[in-house]
Amino acid sequence: MHFRTGALGGGVAVVVCVPLAIAVAVGADDNVVISKGRPAVASSVADGASATRANDASTVTRWVSVAGPGTQWLRVDLGAVQRVERVRLHWAATYAKTYRVQTSADGANWTDLYATRAGNGGTDDLKQLGGTGRYLRVLATQRARATGGYALADVRAYGPASKVLSAAAPPTGSLAAGLENRPKKEHALELISSAENSTLSWRRSFAYIEDIRDGRGYTAGVVGFASGTSDLLAVVAEYARRTPGNGLARYLPALRAVDGSDSHAGLDPGFPAAWRAAAQDPVFQRVQENARDTYYFLPAMRLAKGDGLRALGQFAYFDAAVMHGVSGLRAIRTAALRTAKTPAQGGDELTYLNAFLDARVAEMRTEAAHADVSRVETAQRQFLRRSNLDLSAPLNWQVYGEAYRID
Repeated sequence: MHFRTGALGGGVAVVVCVPLAIAVAVGADDNVVISKGRPAVASSVADGASATRANDASTVTRWVSVAGPGTQWLRVDLGAVQRVERVRLHWAATYAKTYRVQTSADGANWTDLYATRAGNGGTDDLKQLGGTGRYLRVLATQRARATGGYALADVRAYGPASKVLSAAAPPTGSLAAGLENRPKKEHALELISSAENSTLSWRRSFAYIEDIRDGRGYTAGVVGFASGTSDLLAVVAEYARRTPGNGLARYLPALRAVDGSDSHAGLDPGFPAAWRAAAQDPVFQRVQENARDTYYFLPAMRLAKGDGLRALGQFAYFDAAVMHGVSGLRAIRTAALRTAKTPAQGGDELTYLNAFLDARVAEMRTEAAHADVSRVETAQRQFLRRSNLDLSAPLNWQVYGEAYRID
């Protein structure tokens, strides 16, 4: 093989593989196959062509993903952390134009061993990789053909037989699920709570209320409903509909009057105490959760799924909707589309998400109250740099100087 280096979106080094007519003989070095028959899973499977068909040492059987543009992956568990010196891929007819070969110790945070935007199918024999990991992944982000998905007939990883390192704990949960999966949604809510309320325990935030001096009046509840942006008014109105005569209902006229401003007129001094008292009522808690999902989570999910985004992109949209509103999310998306295509449009998911986060940061910096962009740069951007597109735990991040972890 002949290699040359270039650049792949987001500042990631790329190795563009230009195959020659000379085949590299298997066994030409001291490495042995360490992937044969190991447990394998994939982001999707079509026609029963499971992931295990790609590492059964046969090029007749194959893994096939579902059809359509977007990101798909195949992952092999090597059983313990091992050195990976070489990976040999045999693509079937529906191959990837843009893909990465990665390793991970924990199945969540990935390191590139190889990346290309010039895949041309056939056999790619990738040598002198020098990586380590318990898990090996082929991350395909752009199709070479206009139809179909991706198909790999064979994936073989090679490494020194004596270089088995300390074992790592296997990940748990639904690996390829989006935020419609309850545990994944829980992670997303904890991530947002770390930024909105400085805690992972988002259920403790039903009673939260303060004026953070961002021009939106009082900010309160599980996702920061604001008295100046109509959503706090809607929450209190719905609570009054379900529980007439509750302690917040008498503030409805004042909330209508201050909507669209940062004023506290008619709300002080009793409104914060009334909110905290109401937050002990399970009915009010359900109202807050329903409002969060109706106004922010579900619209963000519909938009993200339409764009072909996996769990990380879905979360990025959800978090943007919480801070900027759904209209603000759409404006940020429009700005990102000026420089990158969504996966549904045939674009590379990592490149698009970098463009989206760039647009999000630019929007945040237009407001003094949001000048600290760590909820993007030291959280979402870090997950993206680790190629954690499925938002799999363990997750480590920082927001506003505080460090957080989900195991």
